[in-house]
Amino acid sequence: MDGWRGSLINIYRLGLKELRSLAADKVLLALMLWAFSGAIYEAATGVSQELNNAAVAIVDEDDSPLSRSFAQALYPPYFQQPEFISLAQVDPGMDKGRYSFVLIIPAGFQRDLASGRQPELQLNVDATVMSQAFIGSSYISQIVQGEINAFLTGHREGTAESPVQLVTRVRFNPNLKGFWFGGVMEVINNLTMLTIILVGAAFIREREHGTLEHLLVMPLKPLEIMLAKIWANGVAVLLGAGFALTVVIQYLLKVPIAGSVPLFLGAAAVYLFAAASIGIFLGTVARSMPQLGLLIILTIIPLQMLSGGVTPRESMPELVQQLMLLTPTTYFVRLAQAILYRGAGALQVWGDFLAMGGVGAVFFALALYRFRRAVAQTQG
Repeated sequence: MDGWRGSLINIYRLGLKELRSLAADKVLLALMLWAFSGAIYEAATGVSQELNNAAVAIVDEDDSPLSRSFAQALYPPYFQQPEFISLAQVDPGMDKGRYSFVLIIPAGFQRDLASGRQPELQLNVDATVMSQAFIGSSYISQIVQGEINAFLTGHREGTAESPVQLVTRVRFNPNLKGFWFGGVMEVINNLTMLTIILVGAAFIREREHGTLEHLLVMPLKPLEIMLAKIWANGVAVLLGAGFALTVVIQYLLKVPIAGSVPLFLGAAAVYLFAAASIGIFLGTVARSMPQLGLLIILTIIPLQMLSGGVTPRESMPELVQQLMLLTPTTYFVRLAQAILYRGAGALQVWGDFLAMGGVGAVFFALALYRFRRAVAQTQG
């Protein structure tokens, strides 16, 4: 019993030493403050994932009530006020990037449509504007089709005789606002990045400053040193994540949180254990800070890009999906989306909790093995 109590005291005091070391590192503190405040806000609002203020031009060679209704139906905030241009201005305008979309309406369009013919419209799209090209062309096609249906039948959604009416209901994000998703995923990305960097850098810093050898000559075990680094840096990152979720996500971005914030923070604590174990493992592999930086880049980018936070896992090759099940980030992203967006409770996500904890335990065991091996080599 005294042995366990002594170990807990050692872990607690070593953790306090880590927190003091972190407080003295102004650069890392500034990085943490930015990562859980401005970086999340900028990432959520700086990159538009939906159509917004797209530049549209119309070549109206028909000049009919129907063709003019197309321009009236393209309005903010999705589109700028449409600009009427001539056919000769299309290519120069798109070459200079003045227009993202140009709708060309041929002469006699309304007359041919009313007489039962099938006239064609041409929509030119600047596909270099990738964030708006696909969804913008879809919006314009739907708007134009609605105006044509209203002209021919009086029903904007289609013919009244249609036996099937498709009704789309969007759950969890009715207006399809991209920053609702991007903000929370950026919290997860920064949580991953900072945990691995802080723990790995702390381990390398101990080695470079020679304090690791000082710790090893004390009655301390490698397990105690590892757990101290994990809890101290984990608490610092968890506080930052809680601040980002409540202040930046809920207050500034006005993103509604459907589920339990404490449940999410509990999942984050388990994930921090796994991510910190990865950081220590990388710290035992690297021999210097530059090497650690290279290893972190090679580790963090796949964890962020392939875990489901940027691209749905279902869109990835089957092999990649299976390989990413060996990482804790995949389970944490799935947990975060289920809890924060869909309001899932502990009964719905306990399986991912266990899987994430199991993967974290494996990385912890590997890091402990590497650390003990390094200690043996040092003492030998």
